[in-house]
Amino acid sequence: MNNTKYVSNNEKWAFSLGALGQGMIYAMMSSYISDYYLNVLQLAPMFVLLLMLLARIWDAINDPLMGMIIDRRTTKFGKMKPYILFASLPIAALTILMYLSPNLSTGALMVYSAVVYVVWGMVYTMADVPFWGLPNVLTPNPEERSATISFSRIFNGIGSAVPEVLFLVIGLVLPNILGTSDGLQYNKTKYLIMAIFTVAIGTVLYSRTYFHIKERVVIPDVKPVKGEPSRLSRIFRCKPLMLVVATGVLSSGRYMVQTAAIHVARYAFYIGEPLDNMTDAQRVAAIEASVSSVKTIFQVCAVVGMFGTMLFMPMLMKKFDYKKIVITTCLGGFAASIFTTLVGWFTMNLYICIPFILISSIPLGVLNVVTYAMICDCLDYMELKTGFRDNALGSACQGFVNKLGNALATSSIVIMYMFIGLEPEKMLSSDVIIAATDLAINQRFAMFSLVSVVPGISLLLCAIPMFFYKISGDQKKQMQKDLEEARQKKGIVIE
Repeated sequence: MNNTKYVSNNEKWAFSLGALGQGMIYAMMSSYISDYYLNVLQLAPMFVLLLMLLARIWDAINDPLMGMIIDRRTTKFGKMKPYILFASLPIAALTILMYLSPNLSTGALMVYSAVVYVVWGMVYTMADVPFWGLPNVLTPNPEERSATISFSRIFNGIGSAVPEVLFLVIGLVLPNILGTSDGLQYNKTKYLIMAIFTVAIGTVLYSRTYFHIKERVVIPDVKPVKGEPSRLSRIFRCKPLMLVVATGVLSSGRYMVQTAAIHVARYAFYIGEPLDNMTDAQRVAAIEASVSSVKTIFQVCAVVGMFGTMLFMPMLMKKFDYKKIVITTCLGGFAASIFTTLVGWFTMNLYICIPFILISSIPLGVLNVVTYAMICDCLDYMELKTGFRDNALGSACQGFVNKLGNALATSSIVIMYMFIGLEPEKMLSSDVIIAATDLAINQRFAMFSLVSVVPGISLLLCAIPMFFYKISGDQKKQMQKDLEEARQKKGIVIE
């Protein structure tokens, strides 16, 4: 097996800081857009459901298409890097437009939101697919590749927490500064400030990746031969890769802890002083402070569980097979989610739920790292079996999984609004703002189930495909040895 080190510390840091910036921008969209559309712009739930489900599914389909475009040829600037640079500024502009809250009629606002949302997803794909395909071309050393992925995913997770910090700080400070009783206008201002700050920093970190990394594992472009399997056909015929994709899709509920937390904070829990005898402005400040605090509690649980796990992933991935790590942690996360649900059912006490939410967040860290490394191994397997290495298309599989999972998670939230009869225009407006404690207990628990039992069932299901995954142990070591020998016979040189 190739044990040569190729990636310098400067490259490793450049890629990881780029991942941090990418995490900031993606979290600004994925963690808050459903709340923004439903409760701030107050678009019809059915419209939001259709927009997010159809647009995100289309966006997920775009990932493989983008992968095929990238794999088709290598430019003089590189195979992956140019797309990252050229797409950065459009992503920044579209993110701000997404949270601009223009003063339009309901119909015009729907059109505006749909266009910006769909275009954002398509442009983001142009940069996301090649960015997460970079570990495949940075080094042929599987251990170094895994270490690079682990390190960068930690920073990506840190980046995703930056909007959460902004949400907390702004939620605690801005209402008192504005002194407003208009909770709706306050939320519009808050989200715009968050978007501007996020893209200002995230775009710089993300785009600078282009200038500080080197693509090494570039398999020469080969013209397609009539009758040979297409790129998509090779992907679908790669059984190990399809098992990883199935695991990712079935684990889509894991996104709920982060995506649904803002909705749970609005409609399941209130922590703070009694709201009786408060002025309207004081009531707005108290409720918004509670929403920010509850959202932050969930985020801290996710951070401790997810990032704490990710810090240990390099060590765990050296000692244990990837499939064993996934199966063990996902089953443990399922068990923790059952306890979370039971505590919520009998007490609806947020603080008692904290340790169980933390434990159920551990699989997030595992899946966020291991699935990327497993896809790289699957591409090694495919190269050995077919002679082709579709790096970008393989990376697109992970993008497909993430976006489809996010679409399913977000759609579940909107469906829950409709199922329990929540009407955002009656909960948050310029005239009134409702606390979670004003809702019926069954409505509150229904919202809480989005971050308890739903993720748990998803974690249980996603462990099933891993029992059939075979690239592990001695078989993986032999595969790497055979691949290195095959490359040497073809005269493929890694610079």
